[in-house]
Amino acid sequence: MANTSDIRKGLCIKYSNDIYKIIEFLHVKPGKGPAFVRTKLKSVTTGKVVDNTFSAGHKIDDIRVETNKFQFLYQEGEQYHFMNSDDYEQISINVSILEQAELMKEGEIVTIAINTEDGMPLSVDLPASVILEVTHTEPGVKGNTATNATKPATVETGAKINVPLFINEGDKIKVDTEKGSYLERVKE
Repeated sequence: MANTSDIRKGLCIKYSNDIYKIIEFLHVKPGKGPAFVRTKLKSVTTGKVVDNTFSAGHKIDDIRVETNKFQFLYQEGEQYHFMNSDDYEQISINVSILEQAELMKEGEIVTIAINTEDGMPLSVDLPASVILEVTHTEPGVKGNTATNATKPATVETGAKINVPLFINEGDKIKVDTEKGSYLERVKE
């Protein structure tokens, strides 16, 4: 058993007969009244996101998880297949558990949290940023350089990302996996 002071991003807890992962939290200490923790929880089974407020000191039922490095192999319909980097065991995970699945290319190393009680995968965490090649984008129009002008681009995984006008097809770009946004152009 844990309490509200143990709440952190990525913690998996049992809440209302389901397993939820904490995706956002904020400790609030108002001037009047008791402190509380405002959280945003995502169901591991359905992907549904709920907001909940825990009063300070509230007991929460956390779940023991084990994290391992896995390599993304391929996608087959709704299933994504991964291989454990240590023992080469393969697992498949439904797309509902994945966040930003469209930014994952084959061979990408990800961290998968697995429930130690039943061996079920709970979440897949991509690295903070990934490097992807732009496969399609319209050429930037000369003189159309207002502040922070962007254009849509399709990357090698099929994801659509807004990029600055100077990015061309064939360029490699670094993408923030949390927001799914452009960070910088990568030079070879």
